[in-house]
Amino acid sequence: MNQEELKQNALKILEESHVGILSTVKGDKPHSRYMTFFNDEFTLYTATNKQTQKVDELEANPHAHILLGYEGQGVGDAFLEIEGTMGVHDDQSMIDKVWNEHLEGWFSGPDDPNLVILAIKPDRARLINKKGKEPQTLQL
Repeated sequence: MNQEELKQNALKILEESHVGILSTVKGDKPHSRYMTFFNDEFTLYTATNKQTQKVDELEANPHAHILLGYEGQGVGDAFLEIEGTMGVHDDQSMIDKVWNEHLEGWFSGPDDPNLVILAIKPDRARLINKKGKEPQTLQL
């Protein structure tokens, strides 16, 4: 698969899969949790409360690892493995970009003072398990 086909396959996964696993570093060990992601090309965004461990962990170590796209159908399900650098954003333009009605269960609204957006800029992305093929690295 050439890089353009790889990019299109990866973007399709990002557009269709919104729940994935975000791993941060807690001390010197991984700490993983499910999150809902939104994307703009390969930059990922997720909303969180500024009082969470995620925020504390990324302030100590901004590196993140994300698994996104596996649908649970078994062998052959393609998914993305993304390594990146995370930042915390509380500016209203970023919040407005990500805000949607699904976040109402966790926040009072887009002006909730505890709402922040984590933005993950990818350093590396790999398409994994594409019908038994070897993992393929996307050039970013």
